[in-house]
Amino acid sequence: MRISSRWILLMFSGLWGLNMGAFPSSVQIGGLFIRNTDQEYTAFRLAIFLHNTSPNASEAPFNLVPHVDNIETANSFAVTNAFCSQYSRGVFAIFGLYDKRSVHTLTSFCSALHISLITPSFPTEGESQFTLQLRPSIRGALLSLLDHYDWNKFVFLYDTDRGYAILQAIMEKAGQNNWQVSAICVETFNDANYRQLLEDLDRRQEKKFVIDLEAERLQNMLEQIVSIGKHVKGYHYIMANLGFKDINLERFMHGGANVTGFQLVDFSNPMVIKLMQRWNKLDQREYPGSDAPPKYTSALTYDGVMVMAEAFRNLRRQKVDLSRRGNAGDCLANPAAPWNQGIDMERTLKQVRLQGLTGNVQFDHYGRRVNYTMDVFELKNNGPRRIGYWNDADKLVLIQDSQLLPNDTTGMENRTVIVTTIMEGPYVMLKKNWEMYEGNDQYEGYCVDLASEIAKHIGIKYKISIVPDGKYGARDPETKIWNGMVGELVYGRAEIAVAPLTITLVREEVIDFSKPFMSLGISIMIKKPQKSKPGVFSFLDPLAYEIWMCIVFAYIGVSVVLFLVSRFSPYEWHTEEPEEGTDGPPSDQPPNEFGIFNSLWFSLGAFMQQG
Repeated sequence: MRISSRWILLMFSGLWGLNMGAFPSSVQIGGLFIRNTDQEYTAFRLAIFLHNTSPNASEAPFNLVPHVDNIETANSFAVTNAFCSQYSRGVFAIFGLYDKRSVHTLTSFCSALHISLITPSFPTEGESQFTLQLRPSIRGALLSLLDHYDWNKFVFLYDTDRGYAILQAIMEKAGQNNWQVSAICVETFNDANYRQLLEDLDRRQEKKFVIDLEAERLQNMLEQIVSIGKHVKGYHYIMANLGFKDINLERFMHGGANVTGFQLVDFSNPMVIKLMQRWNKLDQREYPGSDAPPKYTSALTYDGVMVMAEAFRNLRRQKVDLSRRGNAGDCLANPAAPWNQGIDMERTLKQVRLQGLTGNVQFDHYGRRVNYTMDVFELKNNGPRRIGYWNDADKLVLIQDSQLLPNDTTGMENRTVIVTTIMEGPYVMLKKNWEMYEGNDQYEGYCVDLASEIAKHIGIKYKISIVPDGKYGARDPETKIWNGMVGELVYGRAEIAVAPLTITLVREEVIDFSKPFMSLGISIMIKKPQKSKPGVFSFLDPLAYEIWMCIVFAYIGVSVVLFLVSRFSPYEWHTEEPEEGTDGPPSDQPPNEFGIFNSLWFSLGAFMQQG
């Protein structure tokens, strides 16, 4: 009986080995990473490690063996060499990231050699059979959000790192709906260019922005927005990417501007929570980027490895003889020698459907993500908050909740509010023995008592912070940077100012004022005019004394010039001689009519417009 059982066990093992021997126990996969993708590489390694070490009682396990190359995308030869190196090692599929400089090289090689590329990079605009796009398209969600906000005039800031797909969609929608869209490419801009652009747009009264930039350039843009005070009430920014929580918006939280965006990774998902427990235990020295929560591109990387593992698992269940034997040669051969099982591999990858860190992972015939859901977030006083979601079936769905009202103050009770003020008696002063006290008890004065009563009424904790530069707040005409208490509020270093701060038009453009707690009583006194009888020289009142003097001197000067000219002109002289044979007295008529008195009279008549 013991011998029979042993033979049965050996026979079963032989049959199992016969059936499963065709599928390799170590599956070769490739990995291509570009610069600034350390965290994505960490997610790639973690996903492979978890797959290779996870127990599977239902079927024999197989290991994923990665071959990783770091590529410099600016060098097309380096990109080609890296891909050919992967191809010559006999990989069955490649996980890779690209940018606009390397996308065409990689997709062309994959199409020619029938090697599938799974990528979390931006979706390509054309159709590539052997490219699977892990990143969902944001076009539909963005257009739905613009319709919801009823924007018809806004600025679209973009770079070309992710192509022109979103720009094209917005411009087509703008033509249909008569939108006024100012599309500006900021790919070559530096910090000074950003500042100049924002100031020019502010002079044009542009308050609404759609920002479609990669992470590094986006952070630079946001820093310049804060530096010139354009993150205050009245401005609205929509971030056209899938990682709203990946963006550092701490300085926007208390500025007052509306900030909206999309979030692909749901950190309340049990699968994400479980992974985060493993993620937080990683050694930062061995796994770069693990000191921060995984970005959405890192989550897509993790899902990409899971997609490849599930595809290989399905091929093994179908008992496919997966092999690269005889097809691991030169990738530059002419004509190209494509992998004969590449189409089967590509088809199996597109048939994968699983629940990953980014939700439902499913592809259409062209390798694009379908049936996905992304959350819509807005920035509130206590951080990002989910206000709705978008998917292909329901489109934009907003959560109707009283917690989402604009005047949301929830969360202030559990934190300390920074109150900025300035040392000026009798409003804020140090107590005589202030060294014996701590915190707010060191100060006294009208504004100190007012802040205490406000805190009691609202029910919050607060801390008085004296403004470091001792100024009330003015904007530098060159740098456009605010100083003083206004600067503390604008740049998010304080949330409230309780101080004798004058309300001015320039300050009201960047901060909100309450009703004044004190009126100075300054007014302008004007004496009531009294009626008086006109004097003899009242006709001189309409003109100044100097003007009348100029008129008199001009009158005398013209008369004298007229008199002198008549002296020199022979046509002004005449002599009447007596007729022949008569001896009469000489005529009383003067020999020249323009004497000095006649000249004065002539000028006076011309001035008075008399004949």
